Amino acid sequence: MIPLALTMGDPAGIGGELSVRAWLARRDGARPFVALDDPDRLSETAARLGLDVPVRVVNDIGHAGGVFAEALPVLPVPLVAAVTPGQPDPANASAVIASIERATRLVMAGEAAGVVTNPIHKSSLYGVGFPHPGHTEFLAALTGCVLPVMMLASPGLRVVPITVHASLRRMLEMITVDRIVDVTRVTHAALRDQWGIAAPRIAMAGLNPHAGEDGTMGEEEIAIIAPAIALLRAEGIDVRGPFAADSLFTPEARAGYDVAMGMYHDQALTPLKTLDMHHGVNVTIGLPIIRTSPDHGTAFAIAGRGTADPTSLIAAIDLAHDLACRKEAA
Repeated sequence: MIPLALTMGDPAGIGGELSVRAWLARRDGARPFVALDDPDRLSETAARLGLDVPVRVVNDIGHAGGVFAEALPVLPVPLVAAVTPGQPDPANASAVIASIERATRLVMAGEAAGVVTNPIHKSSLYGVGFPHPGHTEFLAALTGCVLPVMMLASPGLRVVPITVHASLRRMLEMITVDRIVDVTRVTHAALRDQWGIAAPRIAMAGLNPHAGEDGTMGEEEIAIIAPAIALLRAEGIDVRGPFAADSLFTPEARAGYDVAMGMYHDQALTPLKTLDMHHGVNVTIGLPIIRTSPDHGTAFAIAGRGTADPTSLIAAIDLAHDLACRKEAA
């Protein structure tokens, strides 16, 4: 079974602890993963937390499957500076970037089944000239993807924000008919091709209170969102709305769609994280590769304390495995 590539994330965050705990939680017959990380850092992390996690250096990802049952396989990405939990060091930024780059190259070459990324600290990377807003845009550049799209998925809900890491003021400028149509097309294709949903049902949130209430509380629904929905429906895509966002995520409403499209970051992500933070997974759709990630950040405040919950990373690994199996079967 082709392994998954697991990146290091920021070394001062909880990524290392999550990685070793995810290996401890492995199941018989599960798809192996290989950490692209500093092996000494992972060994020290496990020892500090009192976790029995043997670390085994592999020089070829093809050897990962042979050692995964007995040890955590690591493709070495050496760190420059010593790590203090909770205190990010820009000196290690180049290693963080190299881990992502190498993992992506492995998947593009067919040597890894997908990339699972631990959380990064973006401002540390900006100090060494990292030009991208985050993981999503970096992976798009590495793979030649024109329109990467963020989806958060949990067992009970999938959401996609039309705009992502933008202020509310900037978001208003970004919401156009073309952007709604383009992001929704990518979402529809991913649900059909990656999740195997033959006829995806898509619910579109409005922007304003009560979805504008016939223009009395805002005109974006009439001028932008409804025309985008009409174009998508003319293409045969089952999109409905715009719906008032405050009632779009009730149990009854969630039963009627396969994904909810929000107009901005918090409108889409807050309901999922409230309902099921621990099992939420960040999936970048639209890429030519599989990429998943836990739906939380570096958590510097608890790094090194042994209290980090690996559930979301394990869910990200499991989802990457499921998507890889469907891709391999196809």
